[in-house]
Amino acid sequence: MVREFFDALLGRSKPIPPKMDQLFALSTAYITLTTELPLRPGERAGVCFRPLASAAFDKLKPDLERLLELSARETGSQTEWQDDGYGFRWAVISDPDFEDLVATIHVFSQTLHDEGFGEALLAAVFKFVADGRTVYWVYNYKRGSFYPFAPLPGDRRRDNAYELRLRSAMEKELPVEPDLERWYPLWGAPV
Repeated sequence: MVREFFDALLGRSKPIPPKMDQLFALSTAYITLTTELPLRPGERAGVCFRPLASAAFDKLKPDLERLLELSARETGSQTEWQDDGYGFRWAVISDPDFEDLVATIHVFSQTLHDEGFGEALLAAVFKFVADGRTVYWVYNYKRGSFYPFAPLPGDRRRDNAYELRLRSAMEKELPVEPDLERWYPLWGAPV
């Protein structure tokens, strides 16, 4: 109570905890995505998080790797770690079964959260392909919502009209982020 008082007095705020339960909505929306739009799921997805320089996180990484290895034995998924040009770390999961992909992303995220690193989670990104173009469904952990990201070929352009059509088609199936200002582009996502 005293700490909250001083935090409020000094203008400090607590990090927003991640909302992970809505992530599974993508598994149920899968049928609509693949039949009505039609988007084919890619075989890769990723979790983007802020790397933490702490002994506790360094200790957790081997546990995360073992967890992902166990998942790989059960589902056939594969994991690789990548850092992007913005200073964020990605756990990139490959699996031909979309439901296994969603489940593995959720287990990874839940483990980070349970170990006290939930505030580091930024986004989960799922790749889809339609008529030769790539579309990503991005899950914002802080908001507990999805949004589409449809990059165009070339230098950092996106198809806003297509993204809005995707939102309209999926807002009954997915918790879609209502604030378009929060539809952040994820240029160069390694999925």
